[in-house]
Amino acid sequence: MMDLVTSTATSSKWFQHYISSFDWEKFGHLITSRFLSLLFLTVLFFAINVVGKFILRRSFKRYLVPKSGPSNRLQTISMLTMNLFHYTILFFWIYAILSTLGVPVGTLIAGAGIFSLALGLGAQGFVSDLVTGISILLEQQLDVGDVVQIGTIEGTVTSIGLRTTQVTSADGTLNFIPNRNITIVSNRSRNNMHALVNIPIAPTTPVEKLPDIIQAVNEKLLPQHPSVIGEPMITGVVTLPPNELVFQVSLTCKSGSQYTLQATFLTAYLKAIRQAGIQLPTHASLLGSK
Repeated sequence: MMDLVTSTATSSKWFQHYISSFDWEKFGHLITSRFLSLLFLTVLFFAINVVGKFILRRSFKRYLVPKSGPSNRLQTISMLTMNLFHYTILFFWIYAILSTLGVPVGTLIAGAGIFSLALGLGAQGFVSDLVTGISILLEQQLDVGDVVQIGTIEGTVTSIGLRTTQVTSADGTLNFIPNRNITIVSNRSRNNMHALVNIPIAPTTPVEKLPDIIQAVNEKLLPQHPSVIGEPMITGVVTLPPNELVFQVSLTCKSGSQYTLQATFLTAYLKAIRQAGIQLPTHASLLGSK
């Protein structure tokens, strides 16, 4: 019991001596200087981030727009540049903060090499996403706003990243596609499209009367639809699987307008043909596009 009391008394004296001999002025100066350093670094990197993004936006808006092609490509490049700049600034800010706090960042980075093999095996997919994403950007396969089909997913490209590409389907579904899964891209926004209007006919239909009726409808509708390029081409009688006869008309049009034009011209053709007293079957496939 006496030993315990003696030990407690000794510890109390040591603690009092430590408190009395502690350099509180130096400690306060250290805390203040570190706090001011952290505050200065935060303000500095925040200012660099704001000014850098402002300069990048001005550069894209003022210099690249007159020289570049589609604005959606400019939007894609601008988005990626902003993200890269932001994460670069964030990395250096964290590095500076840790260094100011006395954390041996260099030693930590060197020590991370011990786990490089395990991380490399687990990051194969991540690296593949990055490489594929860079290839997509360099080869200009996609742009924000393009209508594409990637595998079984069809829709409009809403975002292109170094890891994933986002495609919004017609029903509003947002699809996140890892770049490594993008093998074949069908881009429907780069060239003019062909809208195929298939008018169902029977073997007894007087097909020799159809060209005049179709031509009359074209003369009426074409001035209302400037998205049609050139004159519609009357292909004539075509057999579609399974053994369905159609009278086909091909419209060359701007990308994105083919489906509306198909419905509009087919409706007008059917109405004019019926007004001419010609009976048509109703079970055949009516629309086609490519």
